[in-house]
Amino acid sequence: MIASLDVSVVICAHDVVRRSELLSAVQSVRTQSLAPREIIVVIDHAPQLLARAQAELRDVIVVENMYARGLSGARNSGIARARGAIISFLDDDAVAAPDWLERLAQHYQESSVLGVGGAIVPVWAGGRPRWFPDEFDWVVGCTYRGMPSDTAIVRNLIGANMSLRREVFEQGGGFRSEIGRIGALPIGGEETELCIRTQQRQPDCKLLYEPRAIVYHRVPARRATWQYFKSRCYAEGITKVMVARFVGRANSLTSERAYTLKTLPRGVWKHLSSAVMRRDVIGLARAGAIIAGLLITVAGYARGMFVPDNDIVGASRRLAPTAGVEVAS
Repeated sequence: MIASLDVSVVICAHDVVRRSELLSAVQSVRTQSLAPREIIVVIDHAPQLLARAQAELRDVIVVENMYARGLSGARNSGIARARGAIISFLDDDAVAAPDWLERLAQHYQESSVLGVGGAIVPVWAGGRPRWFPDEFDWVVGCTYRGMPSDTAIVRNLIGANMSLRREVFEQGGGFRSEIGRIGALPIGGEETELCIRTQQRQPDCKLLYEPRAIVYHRVPARRATWQYFKSRCYAEGITKVMVARFVGRANSLTSERAYTLKTLPRGVWKHLSSAVMRRDVIGLARAGAIIAGLLITVAGYARGMFVPDNDIVGASRRLAPTAGVEVAS
């Protein structure tokens, strides 16, 4: 066991409705087997939530997002306040396993490791829809089928469970405000862009995925719908175009090629086989959801290709569908 490590944990929040989830997230960090140096809660332009967090989290550093509204600005505000040599990020609607930080931290003994991320397990508030394929758990911000089952080098980390050395931000800057989630708008990609940019700058260094470093991510019932699935897939296609504008198309699609050519065909075959061999009608629905999800994502990508370079920000906000997505505070 690692006795200590200089780690700051940043949790960003924007919605007072999720206040109880924020408190649970903070409590899960307080009780880690490896105690962090500090816990920083960043409130993203939500005065009511800020006041309540400051009153209820006396032992936690609570600050406002000092940049433009959105997850990128909130994370950058947390980074600016953090003092740790390693900065870990946890979503406000996620709860970390007791050994989460310890599992992440063990890999930083290797100097070439710049970042480590872990597994994100969905906790479905209304139960997992039977038609929802696990190959598409990224739709709800979680680890999906096709990711490594053992510790492995990866292209990028997932924002709900990631950590990076401070030097990544000092040398290469923070998360881009031009991309990334704002409230409930399902445009993301800010952590992917940062990770690719980091490895382009330092190709000899690496990012690791550690599946034993686990957080449990709550998935509200409103995200377990076909409408949200479609909206998120379409927005992901647009996101890929936005990321490619900053880091180049070749690097921005390396993981997606393997996922499209290997993971998804295997998933379709698996679910179709289940439908035939076990007479599982829902297997047909899962196979259909994989095919539909891919086509919708490709449609979003194709739409994003027509966006001028000088209109990345505006287009990402205009084109991303929001139907079926919860309203932000």
